[in-house]
Amino acid sequence: MNDGDEIGGAQRPAAFGRLGRSWRAAVDLILPPRCLSCGRLVAEQGALCVACWAGMTFVTDPQCSRCGLPFDHDPGGVMACGACLRAEPPFERARAVLRYDEASRRLILGFKHADRTEAVGTFALWAERTAAELIADCDIIAPVPLHWRRLFKRRYNQAAILSEALARRSGLPGVPDLMVRRRATPSQGRLTAEQRRRNVAGAFAVRPAHLDALRGRRLLLVDDVMTTGATLAACSRAALSAGARAVDVVVLARALRD
Repeated sequence: MNDGDEIGGAQRPAAFGRLGRSWRAAVDLILPPRCLSCGRLVAEQGALCVACWAGMTFVTDPQCSRCGLPFDHDPGGVMACGACLRAEPPFERARAVLRYDEASRRLILGFKHADRTEAVGTFALWAERTAAELIADCDIIAPVPLHWRRLFKRRYNQAAILSEALARRSGLPGVPDLMVRRRATPSQGRLTAEQRRRNVAGAFAVRPAHLDALRGRRLLLVDDVMTTGATLAACSRAALSAGARAVDVVVLARALRD
């Protein structure tokens, strides 16, 4: 493979035909496709170059059966991490595509802050494969919401874009505005686990217009990164309080606890 090789691009429907291929070729000539992470030229949109692909660490078993925390080795017996054994999270299962490290961080920050929304097709494909079991069991898909002030500043919610793409791929109902963030919570980045939990406690609610759509159904929550799980736990509690039967979670990346 050479520098133009690519891996991980989203599959394209054959129904586009010759006209679709010609149109894409024209667009690629004007705006050459680049690696989603480093910007190197690649053969098609929504792909990683070989070097960046090799740097990604995809989450595989063994992992915590509840929160999806990857284990370095098979612990044997109950496949649960210490945190989940001490206090079970309100969601039933969480799965992540990637470990959150320097390589995936650059990829996700581009999607989150640098308008690299062309990555969503590839991310949705990865998420669909990672969460296949969860998707088979769920009834509706929805994102973790942003507060309206942050949404206005950022212009889009990356979790909502991903959840809509995942809903289209899976054929399941997607409800991008299912939940609302009732207050502008400070950034979680520098907070401890307990501070994160308090920071988002009671911050989320299900919109009244969607209560009937959620009641008695299994929800798949979508977000970009999971660290302690405080935000996803707060969203899950709000959904369960509103009548959801159960909540599962899929994220692009999972940060390892210290």
